[in-house]
Amino acid sequence: MLASACTLALHAQMGTRFPSERKVINDPKTGVELVFLTSKSGTGDSKIYQTHNQWTADGKWVIFRSDRVQGEAMAVNEETGDIVQVTEGGFTGMLCVARKSMNLYHMRVAEDKKGKRIGMEVVEVNLERLFADSESGKLKGKKAYERICGIIPAEMCSEGDMALDGSETFAYFRLDKEYARGMSIAEPISPNFGPRNMGAGPGGIGKIDLTTGKSEPVAAVHFKVGHIQGNPWHPGEVIFCWETGGKAPQRTWMVNADGTNLRPIYRETEHDWVTHEAVISEDELVIAIIGHRPIKNSPNTSEGAEARIAGLESFAMSDSWGPSGTKEYPTGIAVVNIRTRELTMEGQVPGDNFWHVAGSQDGHWVAGDDFARELWLIDRHTGERILLTAGHKTTARDHVHPTFKPDGTEIEIQSAMLSDDGRSMNICIVRLPQHLIDRYQK
Repeated sequence: MLASACTLALHAQMGTRFPSERKVINDPKTGVELVFLTSKSGTGDSKIYQTHNQWTADGKWVIFRSDRVQGEAMAVNEETGDIVQVTEGGFTGMLCVARKSMNLYHMRVAEDKKGKRIGMEVVEVNLERLFADSESGKLKGKKAYERICGIIPAEMCSEGDMALDGSETFAYFRLDKEYARGMSIAEPISPNFGPRNMGAGPGGIGKIDLTTGKSEPVAAVHFKVGHIQGNPWHPGEVIFCWETGGKAPQRTWMVNADGTNLRPIYRETEHDWVTHEAVISEDELVIAIIGHRPIKNSPNTSEGAEARIAGLESFAMSDSWGPSGTKEYPTGIAVVNIRTRELTMEGQVPGDNFWHVAGSQDGHWVAGDDFARELWLIDRHTGERILLTAGHKTTARDHVHPTFKPDGTEIEIQSAMLSDDGRSMNICIVRLPQHLIDRYQK
């Protein structure tokens, strides 16, 4: 019993190393090189959500979630496959990997000496120091690698969704509903929208100064706030969404860090089913406009036209998502210019639908997974659609979730392709074929 307890304690220590599981294969269908950085079944691996940075600032390590140690995060070295535990004491919500420093930021529940919850603790992890000590085998206690940036009061925040500002001097978080209710909100509070009974307001965004620990509200809105993200290239801009579990009346939003200029980004129509937005460059947001549902409205006759003008009554009466999500209107990967609001349709997967989308910051490529768990690449200059890899089984509740590496040469996904049980996901790097990299990087 003592030996077992000691082993568990050791494996809970920040900096603990795990053997490489790295495997390199060629996709059976396309021949594209796939680098599986993890390959075991039952380890609970999953990547950070596709809205966020995945790589450390030196480009060598990928941060991911795992159950190798229950409730802790891991890093894996792309070249060696070494796996290192990078949190201790658990984390909650989003992992935020800095781009300007070798730091990782996350939240965890903060309690007083009596065990009463007092808020959410924001933690900074010095990865450079941690990796060096882990490699040398001279690990110290976690206080040598952690800094508590501050505690967000419980009445302001009770969940861990978080995003770094582009300055990396403060972080954004979701305000609790009751806290937001006490703030000024311009619009009437929205009720739930759609059959999943989600989306009711109010909601809001707050921020915490990572140096002083001061927390303050940014803005309150009339709806439920979903995923939030900072613009890495424009400090002081936060992008977020109206979360309904499906189609939203107006999905994409942004606001300045001082609470000014709250506005929609892509002003969608009732026909657009917009989802999985991600900031991909200084002025651009990529979105998926999906057309996954059958067209059920009246025939294309004068009577049918009148019905559509009246609001597609026959469709809306039978489906509380309304007349959205069909291919009667343009669908696919789209890029929105945040400054001008100009929308560019980049393309749709043949015979299917793009679901989760990403883009390279150099402006050359967008990528998306489809409902069959295939990963496609689109050349933004020519419109060419390229199937990169297929056969990536995932769980019913999770998906491929592509994210580009900052240099545009790789895409990280999660996949159960190699899992014995066909369900356990692993961390996989899809390397763009060299001729595609050379196309715009000669």
